Amino acid sequence: MRQIVLDTETTGLSPKEGHKIIEIGCIEIVNRRPTKNHFHCYLNPERDVPEDSIAIHGITAEFLQDKPKFVEIVQDFMHFIRDAELIIHNADFDIGFINHELQALKQNWQPLKDYCKVTDTLKMARTLFPGQKANLDALCKRYGIDNSHREVHGALLDAELLADVYLAMTGGQTSLLGGGTQQQNVTNQQAAVVIKRLSADRPPLVVLAATALEMEAHQKRLIAIDKASGGKCLWQKMAEKLERNKEIQ
Repeated sequence: MRQIVLDTETTGLSPKEGHKIIEIGCIEIVNRRPTKNHFHCYLNPERDVPEDSIAIHGITAEFLQDKPKFVEIVQDFMHFIRDAELIIHNADFDIGFINHELQALKQNWQPLKDYCKVTDTLKMARTLFPGQKANLDALCKRYGIDNSHREVHGALLDAELLADVYLAMTGGQTSLLGGGTQQQNVTNQQAAVVIKRLSADRPPLVVLAATALEMEAHQKRLIAIDKASGGKCLWQKMAEKLERNKEIQ
């Protein structure tokens, strides 16, 4: 399972107003472990950078003058993210800018959704914590992730922080263990979260396939759940779909 945590910095809020991407940062995660692979670049937008944007990310037009243009890095960038699941906070913003840049090249690039699956951690956070702050700083605080070195926004730094946030958000399902209210389970999950970086050189986990007897018992259980729920067992529907696909192939 390959995932890419992605963030961008831009000259403004909307590509329709002529604003451009000036920084891209990507962190690779494989099987829920950050690897040493990343993609990072600053880009020359061939325009000014407004003062209100500089106040957010600290990147000036002077700094970007000798940096490559988007057209010069697009092949490497698309090769790095292709076929991965993109993890993005407020995905509509970043995807909108990238799609606009791809279209402007007139090189027959398609929208990102044709190359990657996209997961929006902002939507995830709003579902988990309705009515509460869901920006990256708030989530770092909620999950005990140190972001004290984040004085200004930066695409690579924010991607690194978001990788930790995403792994924390998706790291436990305490409500499946039974007992307590949903809010209590969320609180317990937050308290239990400890971010621990695993070595990229650590051997992969051993995958043990289910035996024929275990698969038979599993299927019987799915049938019982499907019957008890009035035909609403999603796992059973997925299993039936997989069987149909096998027959077609």
